[in-house]
Amino acid sequence: MRETKNFVSAKSLSLFKQAMSLNRKPFPWVKAFCAGLAAALPVIIGLLFGNFEYGLLAGMGGFTYLYVFNIPYAQRAKKIFFVILGMTLVSALGTLAAPYPLATAILMGIIGAAAIFIFGALRITGPSAIFFVLVFAMTTGMPAHPELAPIRAGLVFLGGTLSWIIAMIGWLFNPHGPEIGVVKRVYLELAAFVDSVGTEEFNESKNRVMAVLKEAEETLVAGYIPWRKTDLFNRLYIFNDHANKLFLYILENFSVDHSKLPPELGQTIREMTISLDKKDKSKQVYGKILQPKVMNENVAALFTKVYDADGIMNEPTSEINKEIRISKPSLKTIFGGAFDKNSIVFISALRFCVVTIIAAIIAYQFNLVRSYWVPLSCVAVMSGSTIVATYHRAIQRGLGTIVGILIASFILATHPSGYIIAIFILLLTFITELFIVKNYGLAALFFTPNALLMAESTSQGSFSFSYFASARMIDVVIGSVIGLIGVWLVGRRSASSRLPHLVTKTIRSQAQFLFLLFSDHRVGINVEESNEIKKMQTNIITLKTLYTTAAGEIPVNQKALDYYWPVIFSVERLGYLLENCSKAEKRPILSEEKLAQMLYVCETMANAAGRKQSPSIKNVPEIESFPSIQNEIIRLQKSLQMNNRKM
Repeated sequence: MRETKNFVSAKSLSLFKQAMSLNRKPFPWVKAFCAGLAAALPVIIGLLFGNFEYGLLAGMGGFTYLYVFNIPYAQRAKKIFFVILGMTLVSALGTLAAPYPLATAILMGIIGAAAIFIFGALRITGPSAIFFVLVFAMTTGMPAHPELAPIRAGLVFLGGTLSWIIAMIGWLFNPHGPEIGVVKRVYLELAAFVDSVGTEEFNESKNRVMAVLKEAEETLVAGYIPWRKTDLFNRLYIFNDHANKLFLYILENFSVDHSKLPPELGQTIREMTISLDKKDKSKQVYGKILQPKVMNENVAALFTKVYDADGIMNEPTSEINKEIRISKPSLKTIFGGAFDKNSIVFISALRFCVVTIIAAIIAYQFNLVRSYWVPLSCVAVMSGSTIVATYHRAIQRGLGTIVGILIASFILATHPSGYIIAIFILLLTFITELFIVKNYGLAALFFTPNALLMAESTSQGSFSFSYFASARMIDVVIGSVIGLIGVWLVGRRSASSRLPHLVTKTIRSQAQFLFLLFSDHRVGINVEESNEIKKMQTNIITLKTLYTTAAGEIPVNQKALDYYWPVIFSVERLGYLLENCSKAEKRPILSEEKLAQMLYVCETMANAAGRKQSPSIKNVPEIESFPSIQNEIIRLQKSLQMNNRKM
């Protein structure tokens, strides 16, 4: 019994330390300043036009800027525009629902769930539901005048539009900055991968290259504009595509070889990344790097491919003007995959909706002053991606908010007005965005007084310092506790219990795609746009999200995690190889016997993964020109077998 108590105490202490730890990410000075400007400028404009209240309402639209991240400007423009529409809609709904507590509670849950689902399904980075719920909550706390819904929504839209303009200013100076950045990282990782050949770091480096190649492909697809194809974008796309070919060539020819590659190769690839930042593309890099005097045929061919990559960024436009084929799943496919009983995105959204509605109903039932702070705290706590992250959020939210409320109380006790409030909003938003990358609790120190300052300034309330501080603290505690209880009851083992089914489903979808790639059934079918590849991609993405969520459960199912980690890793690598194979112009057609054997191997692995059994090692047929696919299937079989021996 004593040991159990000591374990619980140590676990609690560990959670607290993790929640209080600081990330090593650099301070985002420019983004923080722009966020402060986006929040404060509408208030200042309102003051200049003699209507402070309208300025504050427009300032709520400034929360839109908090959804700005380093993504291609083509994607950023669309993303921020739809965030503006969302903010506008929830402000109108908040105004209309304000006189009806039950409707307010239900809408708050639906709004939060919709944001969680959309952001999760589309894998959009950002604060997800929190600011949509905040804007809705703040409008319900204003004087109840449903007839003002169009005006309030219009002002929020104008504030959001100002944020859109600020977010897009960088496009004028460096329209492809995010795309250049991710392609540079591809080649830096590729250089490290070349250096790792023949060393113990080979597999780890291989996985990093695969991850950044996938990220680069997604970034370039997001930045693609059909009606505006620039020379630089074309070069970046082909440059990244060539990185894929280099990576696969190294895998096919040097995975088994334990000898190191010449260091000149890694140097050459690193030099190429410098050319991405140079405006003068006339200077090629291969004249700066000496080739080794003695090298075999494969190494010589690899040098040639590296020089071809350098040529892509330096050759005339006419030489690289080949057709760019952009393939991405439709919104119907994405949302269809997420809207599934085994999708953690759907489960999280449903849980979010139910718990938020319960928190709101409890708050309104007890007739708490500014009742919306209870569900708002609940939403902030549940915004953690895993249960562990939720506990971290609860600790951070609790400590940060308590101090933040004290700061807000002191500020409001001075009865600030006009430009003083605008300056406070700018400073508090700036500091919030500066510290959010370090620790959510630190950000809450400044976000809380900022939100309270805007909310109380628009609600025309007047309370004593002690009453205000104690009321807000009680709201935060109640909301945080409800959020923790809800997550604990609904999501304890929801992820880990679904891993077997989804691993099986993913391997089977890979088998279906493999059959399409190497059978004569592919004739007349665009395999890059086929349902088989889309299904496989959706399953892999869902599987990775599910595993991450399972790793953050309390109590964690360590046996399941240990079993499935190498399996999922191998499944992801196989998916990458199959996707790249679909882009190849020439693929062999396997005989019916080989295809039948391949499907038999995949089905054996799928059954073994679903039942946590050890499959017998089956013979995997050779695939001409694509030995890495055969090797990865063999590796997946061995992963399943070795893990079962450990169980």
